[in-house]
Amino acid sequence: MFDPTANRSRPALVTAALVLPLTAIPALAQDDTIVLDTISVAAQSNQGLVQDGYVPISGRIGAKSETPIVDIPQSISIVSQKQLEDLNPQSVEDAVSYVPGITAGMYGFEPRFDSFFLRGFNVTYNGLYRDGLRQFAAPSGQFRTETYGLEAIEVLKGPSGTLYGASSPGGIVNLVTKKPTEQPFREVMIEAGTYDRIQGNMDLSGPLNEAGTVLYRLTGVLRDADTEISGVPDDRVYIAPAITFKPTDDTTLTVLGEYMNATTGGGAFPYNDADGATNILLHDDSYNEFTQDQWRIGYEFEHRFDETFSVFSNSRYAYVDTDEQYSGIVTLSPRSYYAGLVKDEMKTFVTDNFGKAEFDTGLASHTLIVGAAYNWVDYDDYQGTGTLPRDGAPPIATWNESQTQQQFGLYANDEIEIDNFIINLGTRYDWLTAETNTAAASQVDQNDEEWTYRAALSYRTPWGFVPYVSYGTTFTPNVGTLITGEPAAPTTANQIEGGVKYAVPGHNALITASVYQIDMEDGVVFDASTGINEQVQQDMTARGFEIQGQASLTNGLSVTASYAYTNVEINDGARDTEGNRLNGIPLHQASIFADYTFQQGFAAGFGLGAGVRYVGESYGDDYNIIENDARTFVDAAAHYDFGYRNPKLEGLRFQLNATNLFDETPEACADGYCYWSQGRTIIGSLRYRF
Repeated sequence: MFDPTANRSRPALVTAALVLPLTAIPALAQDDTIVLDTISVAAQSNQGLVQDGYVPISGRIGAKSETPIVDIPQSISIVSQKQLEDLNPQSVEDAVSYVPGITAGMYGFEPRFDSFFLRGFNVTYNGLYRDGLRQFAAPSGQFRTETYGLEAIEVLKGPSGTLYGASSPGGIVNLVTKKPTEQPFREVMIEAGTYDRIQGNMDLSGPLNEAGTVLYRLTGVLRDADTEISGVPDDRVYIAPAITFKPTDDTTLTVLGEYMNATTGGGAFPYNDADGATNILLHDDSYNEFTQDQWRIGYEFEHRFDETFSVFSNSRYAYVDTDEQYSGIVTLSPRSYYAGLVKDEMKTFVTDNFGKAEFDTGLASHTLIVGAAYNWVDYDDYQGTGTLPRDGAPPIATWNESQTQQQFGLYANDEIEIDNFIINLGTRYDWLTAETNTAAASQVDQNDEEWTYRAALSYRTPWGFVPYVSYGTTFTPNVGTLITGEPAAPTTANQIEGGVKYAVPGHNALITASVYQIDMEDGVVFDASTGINEQVQQDMTARGFEIQGQASLTNGLSVTASYAYTNVEINDGARDTEGNRLNGIPLHQASIFADYTFQQGFAAGFGLGAGVRYVGESYGDDYNIIENDARTFVDAAAHYDFGYRNPKLEGLRFQLNATNLFDETPEACADGYCYWSQGRTIIGSLRYRF
């Protein structure tokens, strides 16, 4: 019998108080003098991310230098601080569910990992980044994310190996950590919700000295909760300290730390019969626990020498330790179970260092970036099977594998502006060395080298439209081994993309659209249709179209809306699936979320939010035999700021969020196994900022 918790170990598998002025689209006065309106910017990361409500203004994602979003020649979606606050997501998967091109919920209710796909490709293992640095993931040793600790989520779509090194063919999802603020900021919050959920949050920040050259931030979460599944808790302890040293306006050093302990279930899946998912849980409550400890420490440093030269250095050491106990049904009558355990330990070090030069040559203005990056990961996995402890011999670890990888890369990218044209040219060369040891085989050594490239052209039209075309590649080593016990070959991919971006003049609104084709070789995918959760490598091609609109207007309305068409075709692999569509990825997805706050009158301070997420039909296996029906989910929110009517209560806010309001739980099948979609959750929160 297949257990979806078992062989996941084969995988190669904001709150800121800062308010800054920003000039908006100029308007002409009667005397033809240019008058600059003022935008009130809600947050600015020290990574250069500037956001106004739901709308991203500029950032470093996709450029590594502060650049307007409309000028970056690649499709980008950003989940802003305000959108995170309005949605109050409980996982990264929830937070990105309104991003076009992302497919979430393929495995139904899955509390252990943030598992989702971007442009048809898994980003769980190779596509998650934290503050611009790769966040490694082993089979079960995956770093979990506390969304309350984020000030934004940046989604850069398509292969991005030249600037970021190893990454998913679908792109990268960069999690932006809350950083210290220059203005004092204090927030406490209590939440309560369905399934006996109780949670307390705190977020404190500001200067530590009168000169404002030393800043701090301390973010924390304490949660005790059950879930919709018996025997599956959702408990968490999270603490994230940060300190910034800013001796001059040209030098900044930020040290970031985090510790989290989390406990949930080792499995939350239904038993499958010939017709798919049943209402019988696969696990036994007496042996079903997933505990995880993780911590990280790192820094971000930048220094500007003069108007031409700057240097940047980011590094992080991180550790994760997981202990998973799972069980599964062997026979229904009489009911009998098998039991298993997985212990994963992973240590990682990631560093990225680059210099930036801004200069002119004739009519051309250059922003040249030259850098070096190094990644190291050490991974150990232990597994065993047996029976439930009450029935006899509990599992003990009888299988072990270990892997060490080192990857070093040198890269350069030149952004060239000539009049209204923007040209991007970049390249990177990576060296990979790896050692893999398993209980069944002798040591396997890997040595791989690869070039990656980037070329793009944008044009700023007089009407505000910025069309672009780009080409990019990636080279990605995979952590873990295939079902054969051998390490997987690195994944390579390339993308050609064309699109247009439009910052609406006179309004805080951004519209983007793109078409693309991604060709991938040696991708690592799961398949459970044979009864064993196998990992195999295959080649695929993804073609698609995406459009997204984001706006936050002065009348209190914020909205994000999108549509995505994604067609992923299997080209070659170990199975007879050539020409089929990749399972779990719908051809069509669409979503809209809007939030409105009354600005005046008796309802001033009261707000309502609502969202609809449509997920089209898809297949549940690569043989295209199992079919998933289209499904629609509705989310809702209501909130009230007490300070609108009573200044003495300024900073006090109540909010109510309902995810999957109508409790739609259709069957979702992926990799040959079927799950039930996550049901309704309702969370009420009371927040006080002072």
